[in-house]
Amino acid sequence: MLVVMQAHASEEQVRAVCQKIEAMGYRAHAMPGAQRTAIGITGNQGEIEPGTLEEMLGVQELIRVSKPYKLVSRDIKQDNTVIRFAGTEATIGGPGLAIVAGPCAIENREQAFAVAERVCRAGAQFFRGGAYKPRTSPYSFQGLGEQGLQIMAEIRQQFGMKIITEAIDQESLELVEEYADVIQIGARNMQNFSLLKRAGRCKKPVLLKRGMSATLEEFLMAAEYVMSEGNYNVVLCERGVRTFADHTRNTLDLSLVPAVQRLSHLPILVDPSHGTGKRNKVTPLSRAAVAVGADGLMVEVHHQPDLALSDGMQSLYPEQFDELMVQIRQIAPVVGRTVPGIGRQTPAVTARPPRTAAATPAAD
Repeated sequence: MLVVMQAHASEEQVRAVCQKIEAMGYRAHAMPGAQRTAIGITGNQGEIEPGTLEEMLGVQELIRVSKPYKLVSRDIKQDNTVIRFAGTEATIGGPGLAIVAGPCAIENREQAFAVAERVCRAGAQFFRGGAYKPRTSPYSFQGLGEQGLQIMAEIRQQFGMKIITEAIDQESLELVEEYADVIQIGARNMQNFSLLKRAGRCKKPVLLKRGMSATLEEFLMAAEYVMSEGNYNVVLCERGVRTFADHTRNTLDLSLVPAVQRLSHLPILVDPSHGTGKRNKVTPLSRAAVAVGADGLMVEVHHQPDLALSDGMQSLYPEQFDELMVQIRQIAPVVGRTVPGIGRQTPAVTARPPRTAAATPAAD
């Protein structure tokens, strides 16, 4: 059920309706929009008697929501959700593309800072890096844990980029919430419902990656788990699904972007690095993601990808990321988007190392 408030309903009237819903034993989710506030009702097992609520001051109408996902739906919020960050112009979901870049894993301080300097200078507003790595093999590099989070906090302090990093379980979520600006829930945990509910009680935005074989509805329902706990700052991320194809690590499903945007107000990013698994495909698919209307990109960059401890084969060299940024600045205006400007950091000289054997791939 959805309560639509009148255009000029006061905060007191909205609060009174929410209190009434709570008193009825349900949960109220107030979602302010550009024109009016809508209040989603969850926890009801059947139809709600409309009379009591319809008569309250400020209420315009009650609408039955037929979709299994309520808070994620455009039925409750027609305006696109825009996630803003204090102290910066960076946003996710606005007219500006959100550019997220960095290595798959934080390996050491020198590696992280070398990559951060280059992606910041190219225009990235968000730095990605894994402090915790869910790996297929128990013998592969598992991440630096809290040490990696501390390194990323230093990067935020020096370069001004916001930090996005993954929590793999409830224990790591406690630390990620403390250090990060955005909490990532990876593809393998998209249907880890207890973790989703715990992330929904966090005060930080959540970036939710699509599961490796998840349908659109399953993806949106996973976001609903987070929002049902009161965290409405959710970002979706398409990162490819498993198919019969053997020419690519995953099949990047760019058709998901307009499908999500038709049904949901949540912003959606595209990760062409995990979506393809091959460096030579990352730039072309990044261009395509911008053209199809994605709200941003999540790209892996490493200054020595052939020596990377994880996902080296899908990581761009810094100079390749520079060129990618040039290209998407040309594409973005065609679809009515803008791209962040050049970072203010002093350029660093990064030599391309000799190419050696590629690193073992990891799951995100």
